[in-house]
Amino acid sequence: MKTKLSKTAADIAEPKSVRYTIWDSELTGFALRVTPAGAKSWAVKYRVGEGGRTAAVRWYTIGTYPETPATDARKAAEIALARVRLGEDPSGERITKRAEMTVSQAIDFYEQEGCFVQRGIRQGEPMKPMTKDYTLARLRHHVVRLLGKRRITEIDEGDITTFVRDVSAGKTARDEWIVDPETGKRKRVIVRGGEGAARKVVRDLSAVYSFLKTHKRKTRVTHNPVEDASVRKTDNKRTRFLSIEEVKRLGEALNALEAQGVNAKAVNIARLWALSGCRRNEIAGLKWSEVDFDRGLLVFDDTKTGRSVRPLGAAAIALLEALKPEEAEGYVFPAERGDGFYQGTKTVWQAAIKKAALPGVTPHVLRHTLGSAAASAGEALLMVGSLLGHANARSTAIYAHISHDPARLAADRVTGPLAEALGRPLPKQAMETIPA
Repeated sequence: MKTKLSKTAADIAEPKSVRYTIWDSELTGFALRVTPAGAKSWAVKYRVGEGGRTAAVRWYTIGTYPETPATDARKAAEIALARVRLGEDPSGERITKRAEMTVSQAIDFYEQEGCFVQRGIRQGEPMKPMTKDYTLARLRHHVVRLLGKRRITEIDEGDITTFVRDVSAGKTARDEWIVDPETGKRKRVIVRGGEGAARKVVRDLSAVYSFLKTHKRKTRVTHNPVEDASVRKTDNKRTRFLSIEEVKRLGEALNALEAQGVNAKAVNIARLWALSGCRRNEIAGLKWSEVDFDRGLLVFDDTKTGRSVRPLGAAAIALLEALKPEEAEGYVFPAERGDGFYQGTKTVWQAAIKKAALPGVTPHVLRHTLGSAAASAGEALLMVGSLLGHANARSTAIYAHISHDPARLAADRVTGPLAEALGRPLPKQAMETIPA
């Protein structure tokens, strides 16, 4: 059946016992399909590529009637058929597009096969369980929430910029109770968002795209939009560390809290954070078997960077010796209940930094403090890395600017008399920093 397809032709088309097609008399391949239920849809029929009548036949659905008017359907049919003449396959492209992963599905795929270290000496190794959990939590709390239903290849640099701005503005923030699908128990989920969260999660998302590019036959991802997006991926500021005066205030606060009767485990964990430069759970989860008193070492079989040996100063060794029981087994700081290690430091730490007037200071700042103290004392960066258990020099490089401080002070001492003679004395502030 052929006629000029129009609104009138579509209106008078009645359903039959089987689906039938009305062909347009002017535009070859343009059709209206009518089902027995009375549903009507505009479509284009064409053959793919060369081969004449032996080529594969495709149907490309434009839209339903009356939702898509006849005039709009005709224009869309003309465009689709023009693309066919240029060798394109509109229906095949649509099928391919529908088969593409959503962002949410891509993150599921990343969890199954892609959570491995992408840089450094551990490149190619699986992420540590805690690192993997935190990474996936950030991706699901922020990326899936804002972009999860989008096709992974549809995301461009502008989308990344908008995403970072939204996370920074707190659009993904929430505080709610949910049912854990694994345990069936209720748990509280707190997501804060903010600029720091945005910088972390956009780096995570960049790692996801880098992984997807290595599986482009399956994911069809050939470009990482994060790389070219106009977003900050680093803090662009010096690492926070405490001055000696601030460390003194923290020590006094910990002493005061201990005198008030807070849990001594939390206080001693905090002291060892400062004295060892270890990561938070390296101390909280420390085992007596990892402490070598004879050589003054901590020997970790498994850390964020793999096996690690850390030298300990005399003060840290003395603190551990004072805590050592007659039968030193298991955790140095065992949990109050159960078989794990003590994890109640958060409340005591918050009380300590409040009492010491150090708002925003985290346990990790103590790690940076030890690193900066070592660098400022003139220790080589290689030695600083050894103290902190860094797996590569790039991690230690953040302290490079600090290690210049002793040399700068030496320059002030040497040039001070010359400057005085030239009538250009050092500023008062600089004079106060020069040791007598």
